[in-house]
Formats: sequence, C-alpha cells, structure tokens
Amino acid sequence: MAVSDIPNGGAFTSPPPTPEYGITKPISLAGPTDADFNRNLELEKFLVDSGLYESDEETATRQEVLRRLDQVVKSWVKQLTRLRGYTDQMVEDANAVIFTFGSYRLGVHGPGADIDTLCVGPSYVNREEDFFMLLHNILAEMEEVTELHPVPDAHVPVMKFKFQGISIDLLYASISHLVVPEDLDISDGSVLHDVDEPTVRSLNGCRVADQILKLVPNVEHFRTALRCLKFWAKRRGVYSNVTGFLGGVNWALLVARVCQLYPNAIPSMLVTRFFRVYTQWRWPNPVMLCSIEENELGFPIWDPRRNPRDRFHIMPIITPAYPCMNSSYNVSASTLRVMIEQLRYGNRICDEIELNKAQWSALFEPYQFFEAYKNYLQVDIIAVDADDLLPWKGWIESRLRQLTLKIERDTNGILQCHPYPHEYADTLKPCAHSSFFMGLQRKEGVRGQEGQQFDIRGTVDEFRHEINMYAYWKPGMEIYVSHVRRKQLPAFVFPDGYRRTRIPRHMSHLAEKVVEDATKCYSGSTERCIKRKNDTEIMDVKPSKPEKRASISPQRLECFSPESCTSRSGGTSQMSIDCIEGVRLDGSTTKDSDSICEIKSSDGLIGSTICAERPDLQISETGGVDSTFDRQKSRSPEVQNENGVNGNKAQDLDLDCLQGVETASTESLTNCKEGALNMDQPLDKACNFTTGADLSDYVPSASTQNLDCKGDVCVADGDQF
Repeated sequence: MAVSDIPNGGAFTSPPPTPEYGITKPISLAGPTDADFNRNLELEKFLVDSGLYESDEETATRQEVLRRLDQVVKSWVKQLTRLRGYTDQMVEDANAVIFTFGSYRLGVHGPGADIDTLCVGPSYVNREEDFFMLLHNILAEMEEVTELHPVPDAHVPVMKFKFQGISIDLLYASISHLVVPEDLDISDGSVLHDVDEPTVRSLNGCRVADQILKLVPNVEHFRTALRCLKFWAKRRGVYSNVTGFLGGVNWALLVARVCQLYPNAIPSMLVTRFFRVYTQWRWPNPVMLCSIEENELGFPIWDPRRNPRDRFHIMPIITPAYPCMNSSYNVSASTLRVMIEQLRYGNRICDEIELNKAQWSALFEPYQFFEAYKNYLQVDIIAVDADDLLPWKGWIESRLRQLTLKIERDTNGILQCHPYPHEYADTLKPCAHSSFFMGLQRKEGVRGQEGQQFDIRGTVDEFRHEINMYAYWKPGMEIYVSHVRRKQLPAFVFPDGYRRTRIPRHMSHLAEKVVEDATKCYSGSTERCIKRKNDTEIMDVKPSKPEKRASISPQRLECFSPESCTSRSGGTSQMSIDCIEGVRLDGSTTKDSDSICEIKSSDGLIGSTICAERPDLQISETGGVDSTFDRQKSRSPEVQNENGVNGNKAQDLDLDCLQGVETASTESLTNCKEGALNMDQPLDKACNFTTGADLSDYVPSASTQNLDCKGDVCVADGDQF
C-alpha cells in the first residue's frame, strides 16, 4: 500500500484504486442517500408483494429436478458408450454434465419460470441421432416427463418438456473430449475447439451468463434491479425476443451496463438511472459490457465493419463472451419504436417517484394494448388437439416477426405494426386454438394522400405460404389472419370477459398532457406552472359529430374445428386495409360517415391455402427494414455526444464524467459505408452508424399501392389512421 509524505512530516495512506467495470469510466460514483434507501425498501417490498420470489418448497423442487436430470443424461451417455463398443473402463468414466443459464443461472427466476439447461457430452455423442432420438425416447418413457417437444431445426436446437411440473429447455453440446470432467470450466475458451456453430450457440448461453455476473460491481444489486425491470417489461408488453422485443438476456445486458455506469448505486437508483440512460440512448450505438474479443478460432463476431448485415441491426446489444454477437437482432423499426415509447413512460413515472409524486406500483401498471389502437390484425391458430397445437403454434409465433417486417416493407414503413407478445384463447371453444394480435396505425406525422390504400393481401399470402412450409404439418393445422376494428375485438382478450369503459380520446390526451406539464413544472418557475395549469383547464370543445352508422362485424370464426375451417380456406384471400376505420372483410361494402370511405373486400378470413410464390416480394433475413430509427431525424435539434446521450440532458443523468463515456464503442466508426471503414481499428473502438440515407442502397423497396390487387379494392381517406 502506497505511503506518501506530507508537509508536516506525517504520512497518509492512499486508498486502493476503485475497480473499473466495463469499457469506460462510470458516469457517477455517488452512493445512496437516506431517501434512496427508503425508496429501495419500498421497491423490495413491492417486488415481494407482487409474488416475484419463489417459495423454499419450489426452490427445493427445482434442485431435485436438476439432480434427476443430471442422473438421466449420465446414464444415457454410459449406455451409448457401451453400445459404441468402448472398453469397460471407458463406460465407467463416461460422463455428461448439466449446466444452467438464463434467469435461473443469473438468480432472477420467479415462481413457475422455466429452467434453461445445457447438457455437455463427449465428442462421440451427437445431437441429431443420440440427443434428439435416443435421449428423446428415454425421456418420453418417464412418467415424470410431460409435454415433450423437440425443436431440432431451431437456431439453437432445443428439447422442451416438463419434469415433475417444472418447465425445462434442454440444449446439447458435444465438445472435443472423450471424457467430460465433472468440474469442466465452461468459461474457458478451449471448450470451443473443433465444434460447429450450433454447438457454439448452445455453449454461449452459459458462458454469457457467467460473464455478466463477473462484469457487474454488485451481483445482488444487479439481481434485484433486473428482477424489477423484467417484471416491468412483461407488464408493459415489451418482453419477448421471438416477437421482436427483448428477451431475458437482452434485459440482463442492459441492466448490467447501467450497473457498470453507476457502481455504487442500490437497486432503486439503478432502476431510475436505467430509464434515464436508455430514454436518451442514441441507437444504433451498441451496448457492450467489455471489449469485443477476436480469436484465432475464427468464429464470426459482431463486426459492422466487415459484415454488411450487422449494419442493419438497429438496437445492438452485444454479448460479452466470445464469439461476441448481437443478442437483439430480432428488433425491428416498429418494435424499437414501441420500446422507446415505453422507456419514456417509465422515465416519466420514475421522475415522479423521486419527487414523491407517485408510488412504485404506478411504474408497473399494465399496458392497455387493446385500447391503444383503432385497428388490429388477429392471427388465429388451430389444430386438432393440444399436442398438435403446441409445435404448430411455436412455429407460427417464431415467424410472426416476419409478418411485421413484410408489412413495413410493402408499405415503405408508413403502416406501423405493434405485435403484442401475449397469447389469447377462448376457453368456450371446443377445440385447440390460440390467437395473437398486432396493433396497426399510420406512421406518426405522415399524412395520407387522397385515395391512398394499404393493400396487404399479397403480403399476408406470402406470409401464409412460408408458414405452410412447416416440415411437420398435419391435417387440421390451420392459420387465419383477419382485420378487426377495436369495437370488434373478441371478448376473450379482456381480463373480465368484457370491454372496459373507454375514456374519450380528447380526455385521455388531456390527462397525458397534465402529467407531462406537471413533470416539467417541477423544475420550472411558479408563473410557468400556473400558466400551464390554466391552459389545461380550458377544454377544446368541438362540435359533436354525427353519430357513426353501426357497421356489421366481420365474419368471425364460430368454431375452430378443422372441419369447419377447411371449407373456408380455399380461394384467393383478399385483404385491403385503409383508413382503417371502415374496413370490412365479409364480402360486402360499408360506408363510414366519419372517414367518408368505401371499402370492398371479398374474403372474411384469410385461410391457410398455399398461394403461388411471389418472387418479387421476397424478404431478406434482416427484414429489409431501414436500420435507422426514422424519428431520430425529427425529434429535436439536440446535440448528440459520443455516449449515445443528448448532450443538453447530461444533468438529468448526473453525468459528472460524461466526456468519454461509451466512446470506446462509438468514437471510430463515424461512417459504416463500404470503403469508409478503417479495418485496422479495434472493434471495441467503433460503432457510430450512418443515417438511413447512407444505407439506402441496401434497403429493398416495394410499392404501397395495389400489391397483386385482384378484384375489388378499397379507396379511402388515409387520414383516419
């Protein structure tokens, strides 16, 4: 320990250097105040009262399930070793090890959550036959195992099942060892030698979880903050990787980065700082916990300098274990828009909490999705029984994101989709079925041209064609896509089976304005606050409109049985979405007195008949969506600094060391156009992306008018969106 002389002849001992986490210095080293401690106690009490922690009995059950599963895979490997003709000593030494990852490994799982597990086996035990066939058959014969569902063709091959009622996702990785040691260090890079990419992806779940726990200053504070924010994301409808939002590992990485930036903060502080940071983050600047490692093994890593597809990632959140990848490649322009709106909502509520104007419960108010839009797409999935519905539904759900991307592509982003990551089912129906919904609206600030229409019949046909390529399709597996207006939503989507009383639109906007103005008033002068208060008391009273004519609801599915639905699936499906306030899909014409539109369509439901392939409407894996969030251009003329935060809002973030924060990830790649990249720069020194105009050459376009429009089409006033 260093000792220094001081003028009076004495000496003092310098404190040990504060450890640094992440690729930059922290934003603030400030610790909690008394008020922060009080808010933290309130937050932890709220989480407990909300039932986010499992009981001791369930914890014991999980441990017992993992112990039993470990026994099963060990026995399986020994059996295979004997069948392969190895010596008795090899059979005795043969081994497989179970690792956990995801929420269970991070310590943030709740009651009823599944356990993400990885089985690591020797080199002579393969995935295709030994894991998905032999082990599958062993599990199928066990009484404790139910709902066994293998998914061998997934991006990360997985076997899903329930073991003694606990949901398990089991992956398999065969490493280049004849004998797998019981104390295998999966974080060691040597486990990646001589393995294929699916194995790397399987191993990286555990490797990433271990790295996250090593890279945060305080694991317990990280866990509490992450548990809180995962609960918030689920309540606000933005928790789902497969739908195009963020999944568990994405939220964990975002929270971990905030922990690095505020190393002495307690959970209540981390939650409020989380919303402040990411409300102002300038995507697509990447979030990284550590430098991106390049390795002689040669696996592809996230590198927009060399990989053109990486430049289209609009919300990159980079994993910290080699090979470093973007964990949020599923995010689209529409889902990013929704998440930013929800982050702003959370930031506004947290500001009120810190001013003692609101309680923590206000932050977790459920998002009223079915009151947010006038128009929706309803996707009905049916099968003969629950066993057939499970894989069929999983296949369709994993591809709903493509429908969102296709609609955005074919309307040039003017028609925005909000996929809702919740599944609904009508318990009164006699057969196996499930429903998903998407909100539809015109892009904010875009005025519709007279007579403009959104004809997405060809888009839906293309989507259905891809869905029907399912390799395990069986008779009775059907999909129907229909357009419904808000007042036509089925009762089963509402918690109590009936619609809530809606607040008039102008009153809803007024309430939001009052909240926003109140927030602004906290830091403003008294006179400004009084003026705003007086302004909000003056209601904009408009002349009453003539009452709308009642329109007949579209023809709906009365029964989801395969027999009744098959008869409707033939013919050419037609769907034209406009205003959209007057759309009907029952083959008739309706006029809406408000929208002054006339819409015709020839099919009440979009069935599952395979249509002719449309080569002119093919979509790339990246979705072909503009990688730049368009509203960045129009938001405000704020100056962007290098850490992805608006410079004139630095005070809101307590940025006492703003200069240089995140520069390690943003300072070099000022332009990612081909020919403008310095390939010699380390990747962790780079990633400030170009605007949408710079990437225009990469974005496929499609006409928004009359896409393969046959028969009657709709003509309507697009301003009704």
